[in-house]
Amino acid sequence: MRQWPGDEVTGLGSAEADIRSPDQVDKVVSDSNPDWIILSAAYTDVDGCEVNPTMANAVNTQGAANVAKAAANSRAKLLFVSTDYVFDGTKSTPYEANDPRHPINAYGKSKADAEVKILALMPDACIVRTSWLFGPGGKCFPDTILKLAASRPEIEVVNDQRGCPTYTFDLAGAVIKLCHADGKGIIHGTNRGVCTWYEFATEILRQAESKTVVRPTSSDKFVRPAPRPGYSVLSDASLSAYGIHMRAWQDTLPDYLRERSAT
Repeated sequence: MRQWPGDEVTGLGSAEADIRSPDQVDKVVSDSNPDWIILSAAYTDVDGCEVNPTMANAVNTQGAANVAKAAANSRAKLLFVSTDYVFDGTKSTPYEANDPRHPINAYGKSKADAEVKILALMPDACIVRTSWLFGPGGKCFPDTILKLAASRPEIEVVNDQRGCPTYTFDLAGAVIKLCHADGKGIIHGTNRGVCTWYEFATEILRQAESKTVVRPTSSDKFVRPAPRPGYSVLSDASLSAYGIHMRAWQDTLPDYLRERSAT
């Protein structure tokens, strides 16, 4: 909403339309008659989805299908924000857009099922998979690390999950460019570069000039309801095909830290 230039943009939350309700979705879409719909609404609590897969399916799968049906009926184009968690993490090279889906948790399954339903309803829809999102004004990994560091001299962070941190402002910019480029199909959109959560935390605290020490640990020390893929790095080939390039994740941290301090 803050970044989109030159076009009329309407932002809707669950107060205006609960995507689980086809009638509410149909009404807001027909009232605004958009050229594009950006569907970023989701139930993104990964462990919550594991505990309550019915809710995950209702919001992430059926809710997405409701929006796709309304988009198709109004002849709007659709961009759906999806996730690296549609993959199982068994590869050791970056996942390509056409790699088979094989989620290992309820959240990933709900998003993978949504992708299938959306493409069945709208074969020209644009699906943007992203990963390890962080940004100011909401719960995210850097915010958690900085809060822990403020009260502890030492923290432990898992070092056996590898992925691509993605700054929300940069993803928003890529989404806008994809809409202007009439993007279609499955596209992977992340900041450039790969790291573990431990490496991510170390760099966050280095740039924040924190004295807190980060120690590496393994996932089996932090057992959680939902299993996580050990490797969910997304290839940028599909995004580069549109001439869109996102900067290295390390280069986004000064912007994040500045925005966070301003909120």
